[in-house]
Amino acid sequence: MTFSGFPPSALRLYEDLAADNSKEAWRLRHRERYERDVRAPMEELAAELGTEFAESAGPGGVQVLGPVRDTRMSHDKSPYKTYQGAYLDLLPCLGVWVHVDREGLYASGRWYPYAGAEVARYRAAVEEEDGGTELAAITGRLVEQGFVLGGDRLRSRPRGVPADHPRLDLLRHRKIDAGRRFGPADGLHTARAAELVRETWRLVRPLLDWAAARKLTPRPRERGVDEPS
Repeated sequence: MTFSGFPPSALRLYEDLAADNSKEAWRLRHRERYERDVRAPMEELAAELGTEFAESAGPGGVQVLGPVRDTRMSHDKSPYKTYQGAYLDLLPCLGVWVHVDREGLYASGRWYPYAGAEVARYRAAVEEEDGGTELAAITGRLVEQGFVLGGDRLRSRPRGVPADHPRLDLLRHRKIDAGRRFGPADGLHTARAAELVRETWRLVRPLLDWAAARKLTPRPRERGVDEPS
């Protein structure tokens, strides 16, 4: 089927799930709505995006996540996710993302390394004048285009970095998520939602290309490398 948007009931589902995230409520009240109003539209959207971004896609195309949370390492044991996500990785730990939740639609590009060695290589690239200046220009343009630059970052500054460093904000990042959020007034409930995601993914591509060119994605694990502080 052709993607035609997420119905209003998709957002209401996540409002209801926030109020009662139990297995019983999921079985009796949430699951049927989830499959019809959330999962099915997301799979249609993923198929449409996968066709357009096929040159970047791996063999599986755009991947749609399941609704069950992995609670093994979390203090929060609520069983179900409060969003429906899908992603396309261009390289390991580097790609694009989209999710729908109670507030609307969120689309982004993200770099999400697992190891301290990758963060160290990122900081070295930001410290380097040409690479750091280029990244500052890329992220500055994204902010002007309505993106929010998020992701895991230090509250203080990295060890050894002066307080007046011109790219201190970028050096604080241990992960980067550059994204935009859209609500019902933006066309969430119509086929226009697909174009909003397409546009976001196109606009964020220079950031992903910057990271890819500097080999900031995982290599074989290096022993004895500590997590940067």
